[in-house]
Amino acid sequence: MNPAWRVALSLVALAAAVVPLPAAAIEQAYSQTTYLAMQARVTALSNRVPLALLDVVLAGIGAGWLAAIAVDIARSEGRWMRAAGRIVLRTAALVAGAYLIFLALWGLNYRRVPLADKLQFDRSRVSPRGAGELGAIAVDRVNVLYERAHASLESNHDGIDSGLADASARVQRDLGARRLARPGVPKHTMLDVYFRRAAVDGMTDPFFLETLVASDLLPFERPFVIAHEWSHLAGYADEGEANFVGWLTCVRAGEDAQYSAWLFLYEEILFTVSAEDRVELTNRLDPGPRADRRAVADRFRRNINPTLFAAGWTVYDRFLKANRVEAGAASYAEVVRLVLGTRFEPEWTPRLK
Repeated sequence: MNPAWRVALSLVALAAAVVPLPAAAIEQAYSQTTYLAMQARVTALSNRVPLALLDVVLAGIGAGWLAAIAVDIARSEGRWMRAAGRIVLRTAALVAGAYLIFLALWGLNYRRVPLADKLQFDRSRVSPRGAGELGAIAVDRVNVLYERAHASLESNHDGIDSGLADASARVQRDLGARRLARPGVPKHTMLDVYFRRAAVDGMTDPFFLETLVASDLLPFERPFVIAHEWSHLAGYADEGEANFVGWLTCVRAGEDAQYSAWLFLYEEILFTVSAEDRVELTNRLDPGPRADRRAVADRFRRNINPTLFAAGWTVYDRFLKANRVEAGAASYAEVVRLVLGTRFEPEWTPRLK
């Protein structure tokens, strides 16, 4: 690719990043139609491959990029500025091309109509008192579900959990999906070292639409993490929305998934209530859920690198804000607001407008 084309590609990518597009148009022409039709095919393909296709591409592109730099330096004959210019242009074109592919395959979902705008959502229901009451429900659920959930966790496997997949399909229909997303087979990745050091539980590969999960997840954490990533596959790019859809999925599935979801929501609620309510909710937990919370904390302490954790989440916060998620990384906690403000039918079925 000659320099002019590289510059043009970079300008196209810049325009795609900054030019506003109507959310309603994205919802109708992409998220509800084109994207889901494409996702079913791409994920069906990546599900057939046991390893993460993202790993293969990252390794190949990385090796090719380094080889091209070596060639540029070898041919420079001491003209370092010319070599540097080639390297910069090539890298910019590579990043621009990757960004445009990202947008086409998944990233435009960041610009769809917010989920709260499609639900019967009452902001007056979002209050500290409501959070405390929801926290009490979460405590009761994890206490009741603990023993039965742990008994069923022993039978979990690495493939697609059919009960969780069925629940995901029901939730998508409840939320007005015209097509259903295909669930991804949970896979590990060469990025796993980074996942564990940066406290990342999972990731949706936006290029091959794969579900990638950290290898050190505890069995009772896996159902919710997988449901969260499947929500991304269903087109809910916003982290708070993916948490909400993943939670809805798990509470419709088996007892192991229900426990996973309620324990997750309990942890999120603790960040939203007063110190007094936090102590009260913690004291109401039975020994089993208490032990699970300690196990999760121990997992983080064993693996986390504080510097990498802080750097990774700062970069991700900026990435989310660049993709029009105003709350950035804080959007993860939006799940509590969505649960509190949404009006539900029985069995946590959300009401649509």
